[in-house]
Amino acid sequence: MPIFGRDTELENLRALVESPGRQSGFLIEGEPGIGKSTLVEEMAAAAAVVDVRVLRTAGAEAEQNLPYAGLHRLLYPLRRGFEALPTRQFDALATALGISDDPGEPSPYLVGLAALTLLADAALPADGASGDVAADQPLLIIAEDVHWLDAASAEVLAFLARRIATEPIAMIVTTRSATTSPLGAAGLDAMRLQPLSGNDAAALLDTAAPQLPAPIRSRVLAEAKGNPLALVELPTAVTDLTDSAPMLPMTQRLEHAFAARGAALPERTRSALLVAARNDSDSIAEVLAATGILLGSAVEPEILTPAVEAELIDIGSDTVIFRHPLIRSALAATGAADRQRRAHLALAEILDAQPDRQVWHRAAGAVGPDEEVAAALDDTAARARHVGGAIAALERAATLSDTPRRRVDRLLRAAELAVDSGRRDTVGRLVDAVRALPLTAGQEATADWLLSEFEDGMRENPLRIGELAALSAELAAEGYVDPALRILWGVATRCYWAEPGPDTRRTVLAVADTFGIPDGDPRKLAIDSIVAPFERGEEVLGHLRVLASTAGRDPEVDHFLSSAAYQVGAFDLAAHFAGAAAPGFRSAGRLGLLTRALAIQARSLTRVGDLAAAMPLATEAAAFAVETGQPFMHAVITAVQAEIAALRGEYAQAAGLAAEAERTGLAAGARPVLATAQLARGLIALGEGRAEDAFDDLYRLQDPREASHSYSVRAYVLAELAEAAIRAGRTDALREVLNGLATVAESTSSPALHIGMRYARAVLATDDAADLFAEAIAADLTGWPAERGRLHLAYGEWLRRQRRVVESRTHLRAAREVFDALGFASWSERARLELRSAGESSPNRDPDARDQLTPHELSIAQLAAQGLTNREIGQRLYLSHRTVSTHLHRIFPKLGISSRSDLAALLPAPADATA
Repeated sequence: MPIFGRDTELENLRALVESPGRQSGFLIEGEPGIGKSTLVEEMAAAAAVVDVRVLRTAGAEAEQNLPYAGLHRLLYPLRRGFEALPTRQFDALATALGISDDPGEPSPYLVGLAALTLLADAALPADGASGDVAADQPLLIIAEDVHWLDAASAEVLAFLARRIATEPIAMIVTTRSATTSPLGAAGLDAMRLQPLSGNDAAALLDTAAPQLPAPIRSRVLAEAKGNPLALVELPTAVTDLTDSAPMLPMTQRLEHAFAARGAALPERTRSALLVAARNDSDSIAEVLAATGILLGSAVEPEILTPAVEAELIDIGSDTVIFRHPLIRSALAATGAADRQRRAHLALAEILDAQPDRQVWHRAAGAVGPDEEVAAALDDTAARARHVGGAIAALERAATLSDTPRRRVDRLLRAAELAVDSGRRDTVGRLVDAVRALPLTAGQEATADWLLSEFEDGMRENPLRIGELAALSAELAAEGYVDPALRILWGVATRCYWAEPGPDTRRTVLAVADTFGIPDGDPRKLAIDSIVAPFERGEEVLGHLRVLASTAGRDPEVDHFLSSAAYQVGAFDLAAHFAGAAAPGFRSAGRLGLLTRALAIQARSLTRVGDLAAAMPLATEAAAFAVETGQPFMHAVITAVQAEIAALRGEYAQAAGLAAEAERTGLAAGARPVLATAQLARGLIALGEGRAEDAFDDLYRLQDPREASHSYSVRAYVLAELAEAAIRAGRTDALREVLNGLATVAESTSSPALHIGMRYARAVLATDDAADLFAEAIAADLTGWPAERGRLHLAYGEWLRRQRRVVESRTHLRAAREVFDALGFASWSERARLELRSAGESSPNRDPDARDQLTPHELSIAQLAAQGLTNREIGQRLYLSHRTVSTHLHRIFPKLGISSRSDLAALLPAPADATA
């Protein structure tokens, strides 16, 4: 089809093809027949001219339930490079593409990383050198009709699109308008194709059908409405274009035209075309074999010749390809329903060696409930290499179930898988289907729980916490302890995000205590720590201290323990456990859980003062939170980034981040988000010398009426509150807070709580202040450098005010050194000012090498300083090794070095940063 009226689009696409890597690519949207494929073919031809290699795939309606079918088509030309992949990536990709005997489900993110590595290697010059960019073989990825692409392949392509901006790789994707796909939010530039103008439409019609009579020409122009495919195809169906013909939607008009062309073919050819249209592959051998079964006698390839002559299909050496997806959908819908079912059953009969494909054709050929086929679909779901395939199989099995109970059970299982994979719309649709059926009380409660899991129940009525606790108890009583614990963990997270009140917290604890699992079970520790961080704090801490030596064995266990440690104020232990959990989640490609582990690690390291380690972790966690669809985790991490910026003296940035986090937190009443944002505001005010504002900001965390009041966080910011209170002269209010927490402090040895209490009592004291400061400094502050620096600074300030100037210098010097090392800009400056007042000058603080790098660059540089190769760094950060190399070439000049061997001296590995 000639191209008319697409000059701007052609120019933009050609620029992309000629310079891959300057941008990720384009997502071309438009109605069927609008000319997307024509543009793509033009770009494929342009790529050949400028020596850009093209790799292609396309969605096919019949293959939507075959996980990684589209990815297989894309990567098959690169199959010789599979063996060069790192082991985990090779295993994931081999399993995904069905070339491995591993029956497990590979992580989509590991599959995506394998594809990224494979593509980056394919873009290398022949000798494998990566330094000469001019010698690279650029790649153009073309993915057509992604609205029909299987979900697994679409996720991998979206993963790639987010990471190819610095690679000699570009991507062109086409999709129908008003369809959803992971690629829609993958950073590709949108290119929306509009209908052709009147002049361009007329020119195209005159080229396609120059002999068309004037009345018919006018009618075609009116019906086509500028759609290029319609302008080419509708003239072949002119008999239907009468004034009395109904005005069907454009897609239906085109399908009608294609179906009319197919209706003129011989009966046997129509049968073969129906089989081909219903098949989920383009194998001509399968089409001929199934057609033979359908017709009752063997057939030869010549049966398809009339369809080729009618320009409906093309035949290769072993394939049948439809000229346009609309042709396939038009012919698949032709004929009676019984004839279509028989075509599916014929295909099923020849696919004994491929049970997963076979069962889908059996399901399409089923009439009414068929429990045997439904059970076979259950097996297919269990074998699925991608959760999207499992969900589809369970949903279809539900429609074939022979009892309502089985239908509900399958739909709920599918919905639970959808929750795990972040498919919010799918969960809503499945739960709606469940609610239309008769349900037990437990099933109804489970449906409600599933629907609320995306936001940890933050938008629910707090009464739901008690209802879910009761559901958990019911399941545990029936012997389903693991599912019951999973629901109770969801209940606990609701207690964290919201404030259900003491009665509800006691109810949840009572339920947890009835499960009969050991108190040291990591899941139980995590639940207890969230629901009762002070009441159960001492018991939880005892177990955590014992289990600290076992970290690194199981990432899920470490994740539960890191959460427990954070909740009871053991931030040093929380960083330790989270740092141990992250590598396991990272290597397994479990980015959803990796996001949470990184968030806990970043938050904990920030609280103890290791900003150099916390910054890159927070940056990575924020990016993964967006990628994995966790908006409230992203808000928490953004608030932590605000806290880091405030501690570094970057007040404008801190205020902006706090406001961003608060926008999300306020909408859902997410107390930890609001508390952390409020803490950041208090730190900003302290740093700027606005003591009254700082106290007001921090005191709000103590007021149960405030949205930023958090049951546990309020107890872990006492040092900041005390500092603001002393400077603002609000000591009475501070004493009230300390008195209110005195009983709490007696029940737990929470490090954060007691460090804060000791600091607050020391700065409040008069006669015995020296003894209290000495006691606070003598406490075990291993792993809490910021708190040690804060104590030395406050003690030095007190000593100077008592005219004990010589003694004050020792503590002020210690504070300056700590804060210089940590990058606490305003605290460091305060120590310098106090020293100056004590008669001692301080050298100017030289900017740390870390200060010159972005958090992302810092993360890469730290890993390189540890001796990791570019490939190893890429695997850790889900980047290609080429992207890592590009970043390092930017990092070296910033640091004034010429090679990675110099990095170790400049960037010693921070504690727990890479555990």
